[in-house]
Amino acid sequence: MRLVPFGFGLLVLSLAVVATAQPAKQQKPRPPATATVTAPLDLNTATAAALESLPGVGPATAKRIVEYREKNGGFKKIEELMNVRGIGEKSFLKLKDLIAVAPKRSAAGVGAGLAS
Repeated sequence: MRLVPFGFGLLVLSLAVVATAQPAKQQKPRPPATATVTAPLDLNTATAAALESLPGVGPATAKRIVEYREKNGGFKKIEELMNVRGIGEKSFLKLKDLIAVAPKRSAAGVGAGLAS
């Protein structure tokens, strides 16, 4: 009589082991991890590849950002990003904390104004 419960327990245990040992075939493979932006990305100096690291910015949008920058002499404020086709207010709100526009440096330099 003791063998029946023991045999039943062994059967349940072996089924549990088999169930956990089989790989899950229903899991979808994860896409490769994308680079995450850790510091604000300067819209005036970032490469197209760097712009693609921003969420929702693919190769076509990155190219349009670079073209806009070249055509307009750079961004003066981050809100100008919404002037780029494909970037509306919703997209901008997702990006605003990840982008920046560094102030332009003076071309005259430090020694300007010393000539008499």
